[in-house]
Amino acid sequence: MSIASELQQKIIDELEWEPSVDARHINVAVKDGIVTLSGYVPRFADKKNAEQAAKRVANVKAVVDELLVNLDGASKRSDLEIAEVALTALRANANLPRDKVTVTVADGWVTLDGEVEWHYQHDSAENSVRHLLGVKGVLNKIQVKSNVRVTDVKSKIHDALVRNAQIDASKIDVAIDHGVATLSGKVKSWAEKEPAGFAAWSDPGVTVVKNNISV
Repeated sequence: MSIASELQQKIIDELEWEPSVDARHINVAVKDGIVTLSGYVPRFADKKNAEQAAKRVANVKAVVDELLVNLDGASKRSDLEIAEVALTALRANANLPRDKVTVTVADGWVTLDGEVEWHYQHDSAENSVRHLLGVKGVLNKIQVKSNVRVTDVKSKIHDALVRNAQIDASKIDVAIDHGVATLSGKVKSWAEKEPAGFAAWSDPGVTVVKNNISV
């Protein structure tokens, strides 16, 4: 079995093992460590979960997600119904500031707009609507704009990377320019790359993270 075929089988096994993914109609292709997922899933949440499952597999360098969302009859909702439920979910989310996020729904696609102070709020808003019935996709246009002035951002991010047991901080370089944190270097897996990005987002002085770390 070739290296690509072996990696392909490991990804298929991981997708089938992941209980939050209906993998029956997912196709997996591998070339030079780049994984392409195609086919369709019955819910938008499956699409994101499948991508994360593929990234967990060792030696995966990148994932191209071409999965389509093919809703079954029981999951279909009108745009109005989706908008109403999405607004309710956002208002019930204790992580989000009241009425700072707006919702637009078109053909099952939910667009989120607005401003928040932290990136975890940006992600939390998306997580609130991703699992709703009838959603085919989410476009998150929420901007992170912090009013907090922070010094020594670079050293604080580096310290956070060092504290994280999943990350070899010696392999990662951090550059800061007007609130933009750029991460570079090379790590062994996505299991290191993604936590490094999350660590950088945790500094209140960061409004954009460019995760250029290669796997």
